[in-house]
Amino acid sequence: MINIGLGHYLSLGAIIFTLGVIGIFLNRKNIIVILMSIELLLLSVNINLISFSIFSGDLLGQIFTMLILTIAAAEAAIGLAIIVIFYRNKGSIRVEEIHSMKG
Repeated sequence: MINIGLGHYLSLGAIIFTLGVIGIFLNRKNIIVILMSIELLLLSVNINLISFSIFSGDLLGQIFTMLILTIAAAEAAIGLAIIVIFYRNKGSIRVEEIHSMKG
C-alpha cells in the first residue's frame, strides 16, 4: 500500500506551478490563457498551504487558502469583465493591442 506523504503534495504543487509559469511565458498572445495560468499559480500555492496545514495540524493555512480562493475568484471575474469590454471596443483580445492602451 502506498503512503501519500507531504512530499507527494509538494511535488504536485511544484508541477502545477511549473505549468502555470510555462503557460505565462510561452503564450504571450492569448490573454485568456495567461489568466488561466495565473489561476494555476494560485491553485498550486493553495495546495502547498493546505498540505502544510494538514501535516502540521494548524488550521491557519486552510483559512488563508479560503482567502486566496476568494481573491482569485474576484480577480477572474474582474479580468473577464475587462476582457469583454475591451473586446467590445476593439474587436480583438490580442495582448499586442492591449499594450496600445498605455498612455
